[in-house]
Amino acid sequence: MKKKIEAFILMMVLGCLFCGCSIEETNGTKISDLTYTIVEEKDLPEELRTQIEEKKAANFKMTYELDDDLYIVHGYGEQATGGYSIRIKELYLTSNAIVFDTELVGPRKGENASQSPSFPYIVVRTDYREENVVFD
Repeated sequence: MKKKIEAFILMMVLGCLFCGCSIEETNGTKISDLTYTIVEEKDLPEELRTQIEEKKAANFKMTYELDDDLYIVHGYGEQATGGYSIRIKELYLTSNAIVFDTELVGPRKGENASQSPSFPYIVVRTDYREENVVFD
């Protein structure tokens, strides 16, 4: 029985190799910056707003397509207090991907931040593209 399992596993691995299964590597060389708009919560499509609400307690990354637009979302999960913001470092195109690089910025020292938990996330809208999005 053990030899049958080993043979099956070997056949599966070889099958993937010969069928062209692979993990695509992202070429990090920037071709161009992408133009985008930061989307406020009130302007989100209802379905996207619902998906964000379901995921916002944990760190999450997602995309959403609607018509000719691509929405790119990065949520940083529950934070102990308010006063957080998200800085977009870059949004750019490589030869095979869109790269979205953000960072969470905490409350400034001395800032009177809300003591209630917060769920910071950012949504940007750009023109729809076929490439996968890579979150840095």
